Amino acid sequence: MTGEEFLELIRTVVGKCVVLKDTYVQEKGIEIDYVCLFSHSPEEYQEFLTHASRLGTLASETETGPVFAFNTPTSTAAGRPKMLKIRKPDPARPQLGDVDFTTDYPAFKKKYLGKKGFSLIEREKFEMIELKDETSDVLIYFSSIPPSRLLRIQ
Repeated sequence: MTGEEFLELIRTVVGKCVVLKDTYVQEKGIEIDYVCLFSHSPEEYQEFLTHASRLGTLASETETGPVFAFNTPTSTAAGRPKMLKIRKPDPARPQLGDVDFTTDYPAFKKKYLGKKGFSLIEREKFEMIELKDETSDVLIYFSSIPPSRLLRIQ
C-alpha cells in the first residue's frame, strides 16, 4: 500500500460514514473530529502503523491501538479530522473503521437516542452514541466530549 492509497482508505471510511450518517441523521455538514481504521491482521496493523506514523505524532496509546494527531489533517467528505487511530486486529470488529462526529451532544442525544441504530456507550470520562447499521461496513460515534478535546489536540 502506498501513502496515497492509505490516504484514500481514510477518505473512503469517512465517505462511507457520511453516507451512513445522512441515512439516519437530519443534520448536514457535521464535521469529523476523529477517524479510526480497523486492521484485520498483524501485517495490516503494522502497515497501517507505518503510514500513520508518517502522517502524525503519537498522541495516546490505548488498549485497542495508538492514536495519532495529524501533522497536516487530510481533507475528507466531512472536513479535516484531527486524529487517526489504528485499531489492533479484533475479530469482533470486521468493519473498515469508524469516525467520531462533533455535534451539539445534548440536543443530538435527546433527538436520536432510542431510535433504530442508535445506542448509548458510557465511558469513565465521557459518553457517546453509537450508530450502527448491520448492512454497513463502518461505525459512527457522536461523543459528549470530542476525542481531540479529551487528548488536548488542536
